[in-house]
Amino acid sequence: MKKLKNSSNRLSRFWKVLGPGLVTGASDDDPSGIATYSQAGASFGLATLWTALITFPLMASLQEMCARIGLVTSQGLTGTIKKHYARPLLYLMLLFSFPAIVMNIGADIAGMGAVGNLLFPALPPIFFSVVFTIVLLVLMIYLPYQRIAKILKYLCVVLLVYFVVPFLYKQDLMAIVRGTFIPTIHFTKEFVAILVAILGTTISPYLFFWQATMEAEEVQHRKTKLVVNGKVIEEMRKDVDFGMLFSNLVMFFIILTTGTVLFNSGIHQIDSVEEAAQALRPLAGESAYLLFALGIIGTGLLAIPVLSGSLSYIIMETFGWEKGLDKKFHEAKAFYVIIAISLLLGLSLHYIGISPIRALIYSAILYGLTAPVLIVIILHISNNKKIMGKFTNGWVSNILGFAALVLMSVAAGVMVYLEVLG
Repeated sequence: MKKLKNSSNRLSRFWKVLGPGLVTGASDDDPSGIATYSQAGASFGLATLWTALITFPLMASLQEMCARIGLVTSQGLTGTIKKHYARPLLYLMLLFSFPAIVMNIGADIAGMGAVGNLLFPALPPIFFSVVFTIVLLVLMIYLPYQRIAKILKYLCVVLLVYFVVPFLYKQDLMAIVRGTFIPTIHFTKEFVAILVAILGTTISPYLFFWQATMEAEEVQHRKTKLVVNGKVIEEMRKDVDFGMLFSNLVMFFIILTTGTVLFNSGIHQIDSVEEAAQALRPLAGESAYLLFALGIIGTGLLAIPVLSGSLSYIIMETFGWEKGLDKKFHEAKAFYVIIAISLLLGLSLHYIGISPIRALIYSAILYGLTAPVLIVIILHISNNKKIMGKFTNGWVSNILGFAALVLMSVAAGVMVYLEVLG
């Protein structure tokens, strides 16, 4: 009994440590991300499982740098860039980030609406898209920051459904081990494109901004002044590492599900999350279908506040306007207006003829172009003693950060080539 109580206490303490890192990692597995992972599995079976081993350390390293910047400076990434770099660079980031995030929001809203229609066919997809948009907007405006943070944290639990789904279908353990630990690369346009898409989906610039801002918000909302020391940094690293591990495990299990169920059944083309859910229904059973579908809605409810919140924080910090999810509407009108505009613009993509898939492609290209530039800036800030004091990067962080820079630069080049010239 005593051991059980001690284990429960340790688990409770660990859960309290988790926060911005867990939410950031989980929000990366949004409906548009699930569509990408589903396409990877359906097209190539288990051949891309190994990518989770590559993306995890790169994500963890970059997000840890962003979190450390937020803790040490008590500012978001935008505020730090504004203070120490040329303004045109900041405006360029904003120029690329705004349409990319809006299109990402639009793709996620459309995915949630389509899945809602699958579950309740009598109601059209746009009905669910509108309802989800209104619900999210109301919650973000009227709930205080601490409540929103708790809701986002508990919504992460929804992603656990993807750990269950693969085991509702018979699996080949040796094939999973081979796909995980023996990298497979096909030198075809389609396979290279899916590798680039996985990289662009997992290492997304909006996550850099959100991570730094949320750490800064956590500092500002502490009842007692936070003194950044080794213990605080260590707790932050546990949070970030667990969040990124969780994110990559979800990616792994979605590829595993679609790579066994859909690929082995001859279904190799998945253009949306609802197609993935629908294809699972006759092959893996009603339980797998329902869990997969409900997970998509849950991830959308988690990711869209992160996307719209990131965009609003970027704009507010750029122009020095009042910001914060802790503020009431009348205290930070512009902040909430930007959130509302981003949600409504995302919803409007349905009416102006941009399909969710095209929105994903466009946002991926814009993310791909901005990610290498941002990684350079993050590395520079993280190694600058004038900004970071004694909390600059170690050699491991620099190696992983540089590896991420090289990979994302190559990915951006390939992405532009495939879309524009290929």
